[in-house]
Amino acid sequence: MSESMYALVKSERKAGLELSRVPIPECTAIDVKIEVIKTAICGTDLHIYNWDEWSELNIKPPLVIGHEYVGRVVEVGSMVSTIEVGDLVSGEGHIVCGICRNCRAGRRVLCPNTKGVGVNRDGAFAEYIVIPEQNVVKILPGVPEDIVALFDPFGNAVYTALMFPLVGEDVLITGAGPIGIMAAAVARFCGARNVVLTDIMTERLELAHSVVPDIRTVDTTKEKLRDLMPELKMTEGFDIGLEMSGSASALNEMINMMITGGKISMLGFQKAGTGVDWNKIVMGSLTLRGVYGRDMFETWYKMQALVQAGLDLSPLITHRFDFRDFEKGFAAMNSGTSGKVLLDWTCARD
Repeated sequence: MSESMYALVKSERKAGLELSRVPIPECTAIDVKIEVIKTAICGTDLHIYNWDEWSELNIKPPLVIGHEYVGRVVEVGSMVSTIEVGDLVSGEGHIVCGICRNCRAGRRVLCPNTKGVGVNRDGAFAEYIVIPEQNVVKILPGVPEDIVALFDPFGNAVYTALMFPLVGEDVLITGAGPIGIMAAAVARFCGARNVVLTDIMTERLELAHSVVPDIRTVDTTKEKLRDLMPELKMTEGFDIGLEMSGSASALNEMINMMITGGKISMLGFQKAGTGVDWNKIVMGSLTLRGVYGRDMFETWYKMQALVQAGLDLSPLITHRFDFRDFEKGFAAMNSGTSGKVLLDWTCARD
């Protein structure tokens, strides 16, 4: 094996990435080395590529970015006991401390000392990645590699959607980005009565229908949600809300459309200072639940079980590129109209 590898590196505090040769990461006793097959570009990667305000505050170059991937194990540390060379795997991208109160109570998703793969430590946009054994997820039979590469954001969708029971409920989802579309697929698959997905971009709503044909999509610049209620045989409002957009207007409209006692899961980041009518929340007995990451590692099991049971996310993948064409991939993401964009790393070893 060569001592260096190709990687996409944020080398400077400015827009863009560099395709560079960097040292191959080494395993410690508790680590697993994964040969990356495919990666997917995440919204976080786009923030880093564009070098926005969030990146200015959180990213310290030089850094190999990326955290959505599928690969095969090529090396394990001396203390690793559950992972073997040759396993098809992905990885939980939140490296937790293991010693805080939440970690010790088994609530690792709430660890305040979490380090993000591809954010606070080198990530997966490379030929190889090394992560602790406890973060490696073995893939069950029958789960396609391309879909595994989407499991990080799919986990966000699954965790958010399953925060509250869905069977027989009317579900409103705001934001038809890839995670919103995946959440709509989960809600429909898990037995929601009505699933309504809103956005202001026609292309995103069309993509949503290709993934989940039997949902109701709404362009909120052209239709009013309340006007849909007779069509959907609804009398009061939505039972469950999944806020994926990060839009203040979408959040407030969701609050206005909830049934008394309705429940809202919030994944989208709102801008500082976003206002809501708190009296509607109090008088409506609404529950608002902030969501971050995934339930480690129950969500990973549920993701694989859903795919094995027939949930098909393949139409969500709209672009595939050789890793050397990463600029095309990021251009597709920056267009705002793409679904998921995959980068293939297998040709790096040809």
